[in-house]
Amino acid sequence: MSGNFLLFANDGGKAFNEYAYFMNTNPAVQVVRYTLYVGFLVHIVWAVLLTIRNRQARPVGYAVNPQGNSGSTWISRNMGVLGTLLAIFLIIHLRSFYFELKFGNPPVVNIDGKEVKDLYAIVAAAFSQWWYSALYVVLMVSLAFHLAHGFQSAFRTLGANHKKYLPLIKKAGLAFSVLVPLAFASMPIYMYLKGNGII
Repeated sequence: MSGNFLLFANDGGKAFNEYAYFMNTNPAVQVVRYTLYVGFLVHIVWAVLLTIRNRQARPVGYAVNPQGNSGSTWISRNMGVLGTLLAIFLIIHLRSFYFELKFGNPPVVNIDGKEVKDLYAIVAAAFSQWWYSALYVVLMVSLAFHLAHGFQSAFRTLGANHKKYLPLIKKAGLAFSVLVPLAFASMPIYMYLKGNGII
């Protein structure tokens, strides 16, 4: 995220392209990148398997639930929908940027004496479209809800469910789930406004 903030630099994309070049050529970053891809896949497959197992355990819902939905939040009941939206986001994001950089024919720029593809131009072209920027922002809202539940759930899974620490975990989770998606959403908004001469 901090590297992507270089999109805000008023230098025609120079700093962002240098950052992108580093990220795409550094071996350590590549290891982290592919580990992250595997992590996403495991997370998605695990979530689907758990959902299937839960439905098989109770194929017919309760006839009456005297407590209503008081035992769960709207977010926890809709993690499947939110997760599906995020899977769609990942596909769109990878198609628009990663695959375009690897297999597309964008302009080239000179970095350290090498001609490399201009990722800034790819990002600027994608976010110059109002519908694409709007879609990106909406999907960041989905990410915010997903993180709000996932942050707390991760700590509970690790056993950090003590009443002394739970309020702090909830506050940290809320801050994280708002600030990170908000920061990512600011990028398409800025690029759209800049690309269309509004700012």
